Amino acid sequence: MNTFGNIFRLTSCGESHGSAIGGIIDGCPAGIGVDMDFIQNELNRRRPGQSQITTPRKETDEVEFLSGIYDGKTTGTPIGFIIRNNNRHSSDYDNLKDIYRPSHADYTYTQKYGNRDHRGGGRSSARETIARCVGGALAKLALKRLNINITAYTSQAGHIKLEKAYNEYDLSLIESTPVRCPDMEKAAEMISLIEEIKSKGDTIGGVATCVIKGCPVGLGEPVFGKLHAALGSAMLGINAVKGFEYGDGFDVSHCGSEVNDIFYNDNGKIKTRTNHSGGIQGGISNGQDIYFRVAFKPVATILTQQETINKEGEHTSLKVRGRHDACVLPRAIPVVEAMAAMTILDHYLLGKINKAFL
Repeated sequence: MNTFGNIFRLTSCGESHGSAIGGIIDGCPAGIGVDMDFIQNELNRRRPGQSQITTPRKETDEVEFLSGIYDGKTTGTPIGFIIRNNNRHSSDYDNLKDIYRPSHADYTYTQKYGNRDHRGGGRSSARETIARCVGGALAKLALKRLNINITAYTSQAGHIKLEKAYNEYDLSLIESTPVRCPDMEKAAEMISLIEEIKSKGDTIGGVATCVIKGCPVGLGEPVFGKLHAALGSAMLGINAVKGFEYGDGFDVSHCGSEVNDIFYNDNGKIKTRTNHSGGIQGGISNGQDIYFRVAFKPVATILTQQETINKEGEHTSLKVRGRHDACVLPRAIPVVEAMAAMTILDHYLLGKINKAFL
């Protein structure tokens, strides 16, 4: 299951310490202008080594397109691409070859496939998500023609949490801080916390909030193809994600009279006075902002000694070496946006309402 999507499809390949990460994007509409600077910037936002609170691994993460683009536009044929892994320190993982790291995929991969690539986690590494950012960047360029905009930000790191709704923040400030939080005061607190946790060799989890503006009415299917289910599946497929909620989510201990979204006519356009539904009703987009939250666990790789077992079932201990994130949130934000963009574009095309591309 290395392919995501129905019509707009991304198939990714490659491992963390292999020669490259690559992929094929199929089903992209023809005639979409390919802004290489925009695409590279999307990869730069996910790139390791971008600040003091991310992994120090240094990668240029430059994408090379192999097919499907001509004269600066998509041709409608499969788009092949590759990103070289240039800064591999595979020897950092030599001591982990026969050991199952706590809360990693080492044990499950070995049981499923009979072997595993222990170098940086191999295929289970978050390094793979760079392919998703390429697909997401192209999806964003297509959605831009439909005036659909997707923005994610860090809304919680550890115990530090934004208290206000997304529409009470200036989302243009997100890229102003390395933690990608629109509240400058809270961002500073988050950075201090992450730095403190990192100095102890530990990690911390948090929450990303994502907002989709300009989504038309009618995306999604009423039973098994619900739009929120597709978004949930996309988010839960991201490394380290443990939870997903949209709209009011788990905050449902209210009366229906308190949270029902009342319709009204705004100069011929149907809108809702509130948006507790998160822009989706009956599994179908209603034209209001779609917003959701994604919970990320603390990175499983910590730099302190832990007890575990080896592949022979013998009790042992390990102390991990290598270069790792103390908090995944700053670099996960563009991945959340990418998966959301591919999901929305896929369902737009799936609904056969793609006249804007003709």
